[in-house]
Amino acid sequence: MLEISHLSYSYKDFLALEDVSLKFPFQSLTAIVGPNGAGKSTLLKLISGLLSPTQGTLKWESNLRLAYLPQYSLLDRTFPLTVFDVVAMGFWKKIGILGKLSQEKTVQIYQALECVGLQGFEKRGLSELSGGQFQRLLFARMIIQDADLLLLDEPFASVDETTTKDLLKLIHVWHQQGKSIIAVIHNISLVRKYFPQTLLLARKSIAYGETNLVLTTDGLTQTSLMEL
Repeated sequence: MLEISHLSYSYKDFLALEDVSLKFPFQSLTAIVGPNGAGKSTLLKLISGLLSPTQGTLKWESNLRLAYLPQYSLLDRTFPLTVFDVVAMGFWKKIGILGKLSQEKTVQIYQALECVGLQGFEKRGLSELSGGQFQRLLFARMIIQDADLLLLDEPFASVDETTTKDLLKLIHVWHQQGKSIIAVIHNISLVRKYFPQTLLLARKSIAYGETNLVLTTDGLTQTSLMEL
């Protein structure tokens, strides 16, 4: 589904990714693990098209639908939008920014909010939500986007244990539906338990494959993750 070949990216004089080559297979569920500054978020931004490679290529099917969830800390929650407005944005590729919502799409929005436990929150502003509620909201928008490939950058950061469990359940529902998911995850225990494939990244690809074979003592030592 997604083939990365000799991919490198530099922020001015800083080399964030160096000569990364790998293939993410169709319907895979993959965690990206690595220390701070390892290039994990950069890799997701390159896949999503937010950045262009300094060197190398990315190839995928021409009709691939992609959705990207950025880091929680990078999002502005002061913008005057309601919960309903944010979820409705998931339809913008189909109806445009100024397009009108049909009754069917409105029902889908309410169903998505119910799916993430936010029924009754439709009229609330973003600033009224807790960290966990805001992350649930972003997952509801991803339900509406109905993408083939989902890119999640630290989806469990700043959320409580209950929210983490609920969102993990949703991720596995998506996987069972045939979607491919690539997620940057810091919690090694969660990766071992819920993600069958792992990419161990430290600017270069240290190891990639089945999680139990990738998250070895040697591999984690190379990326300074033993304390996690």
